[in-house]
Amino acid sequence: MEFVPLDPNHKKVGMYTCGPTVYNFAHIGNLRTYVFEDILKRTLMYYGYELTHVMNITDVGHLTDDADSGEDKMEKGAKREGQTVWQLAEKYTIAFQNDMAALNILPPTIWCKATDHISQQIALVQELEKKGFTYRLEDGIYFDTSKFPKYAEFAQLDVENIKAGARVEMVEGKRNPTDFALWKFSPKTGGKRQMEWDSPWGIGFPGWHIECSAMSMQYLGRQFDIHCGGIDHVPVHHTNEIAQVEAVTSQRWVNFWLHGEFLVVQKKGESDINRMGKSEGNFLTLQVLMQHKFHPLAYRYFLLNAHYRKQLVYSEDAMQSAQNGYRNLQQKIAELKKTAGDQPKAELVSSYHEQFLKEIYDDLNMPKAVAILWTMLDDKTLSPAQKLALIAEWDRILGLELGKISLESTEEIPAHVQALAAERQNARKAKNWAQADVLRKQINEQGYDVLDSKEGFKIKRL
Repeated sequence: MEFVPLDPNHKKVGMYTCGPTVYNFAHIGNLRTYVFEDILKRTLMYYGYELTHVMNITDVGHLTDDADSGEDKMEKGAKREGQTVWQLAEKYTIAFQNDMAALNILPPTIWCKATDHISQQIALVQELEKKGFTYRLEDGIYFDTSKFPKYAEFAQLDVENIKAGARVEMVEGKRNPTDFALWKFSPKTGGKRQMEWDSPWGIGFPGWHIECSAMSMQYLGRQFDIHCGGIDHVPVHHTNEIAQVEAVTSQRWVNFWLHGEFLVVQKKGESDINRMGKSEGNFLTLQVLMQHKFHPLAYRYFLLNAHYRKQLVYSEDAMQSAQNGYRNLQQKIAELKKTAGDQPKAELVSSYHEQFLKEIYDDLNMPKAVAILWTMLDDKTLSPAQKLALIAEWDRILGLELGKISLESTEEIPAHVQALAAERQNARKAKNWAQADVLRKQINEQGYDVLDSKEGFKIKRL
C-alpha cells in the first residue's frame, strides 16, 4: 500500500511511537524497534515531509502482566532499587535517551510522560463512560469490549473461542475475557502507592492502554497518519488503544500501523532460539554490548541487515560479524576520503541512487539497501568523490554516521573507546557535563584522550 498522508497538501505527517516503560534499562530487543522507527522517520524526512513525532514515557500504570492484576512495574522497580518511583523514572528515562543517542536515533518532536497527562486520560475515560462503554468493578473502571463490534478486527482475534484465562487471567467480575482496565483504584491494603491521583471514580491510577490513546490525541489530533510499536503490542495494547479511541470518535483513528518483529536469542553452542525479554531473563543492554567492546553503531548496522518485519537472531558470532562489517565499511570510507583529497563533491550517480531509494520505498527494505551500498563501493568505474557523495546522501537514512569517518578515527582506536567517545559527545550536546566528565575519565583509563573541536572530536593515545 502506498503511503498517502491525511494532510490534504501531503506535506505534514503525524507519527506516534510507543516508548519505554522506565522501570529498567531497555534491552537491545526493545532498541531494535526504535532503530526501525528511526529509519522510517529519516525516510519520511528525506522525502520532504514535515514530521511531528510523538513518543511516550510510561512512568505509571503498566502492570506486571496484561491481566489488569499484579504490581505496577514502576512501583515494583522502585522497591527493587530502594528509590522513589520518581527517581526510578528519571534514572531510566535518562538511560533510554542515552541509548538512543548512542545508536544515533533522532529524538522525537515531543516527549510525553504519562504522569504529566493524567487529566487528559481521565477526560478520555469520562467520554467512554458517557457513551456507555465502561463498567465498574471493585478494583477499577473497565472497557466493555462486547460493546465495540470491531474489537477483534485489528489483531484478527477469535474472541468467541477465547476462554477465560486463555489470553489473560480473568479479574473477578470481568464481563468478557478481553475487557481491560481504564482506571485502577489504589489497593485498600498493602500500603499507599507512590503514584496515585484523585478522579471522579476514586483515588487510583490510569490503565496502561489509556495513556497512549490520550497522549497521542493530545498532540496529533483524533486522527493521524502512523502508529508504531513492537509486534507484541498487536493483540492487546494496540487493539485496546483502537477500541478506546474509535469508540469515542466513531471514525478510523490511525491510517498506517507498523510493527517491528522480535529480536530472538541463540546462545553459543545451543540450537534453541528464544525471544529476548526482561521476563524471559535473557536480555542484554546496549551498555553490556559496549562492555564487550562492540560499538553501538555496529549494533545498528547489525539491525539493518534484516527486514524490520522479520525475526532477527542475535548471537555473539552474528554480532562480531556485524562489527567486522561495520569496521570494513569505516575503513573503505576513510580510504576514499584520503584518495579523494580536496576534490569537489561529485553529482549523485543516478543509477545507484535510484536503486537505493527504490528499496527504501519498498517497505524500508534495508538489507537490500545495504547490499546496494556494498555493490557501489566495489564498483571500480566510480570515482572516490562519486562514492562519497552517495554515501553522504544515503546516510541521511542509514544513520550510521558515515560522514564523520576519517582514516585517523579507524586506525588502532578500539571500538569500545570510540563508543565511549560518541556517548561523551552526546552527553555534551545534552549539556550533561558531569556525565561527560565521567566518560572522559573512562576513556583516559583505557589509555586514550578526546580532543574537542567545533567539528566534533578526535581520539588520541595518551
